[in-house]
Amino acid sequence: MNTWGKVAAGVILGVAGTIYATSEEARKNLPKTARDLPTNVRRRYENAVSAAREASSSRKEEILRELEQHDRAHSGQAARPEQTTPPETAPPAETPVGPPETREN
Repeated sequence: MNTWGKVAAGVILGVAGTIYATSEEARKNLPKTARDLPTNVRRRYENAVSAAREASSSRKEEILRELEQHDRAHSGQAARPEQTTPPETAPPAETPVGPPETREN
């Protein structure tokens, strides 16, 4: 039922817009505020479009900056080959030095 209300409102607005656009006599009979409505709506629309473009542009610049930072952070990792085994961190086991007779067991 809610969608039928929207359809009916759209039809009414469409008919009113058609009458307004085609009948100069109908426009003259409207009050001053109603005659200025299309100008106000157009101005608000243009302001909204301008604000949206500015926001889109600034968001695009922000995304590009983030991508550049991401690329810089990962550029060093991409240049290095992957290591398959971890480097040895423990020193090798001590091997006794000297003749076998002097070693303690």
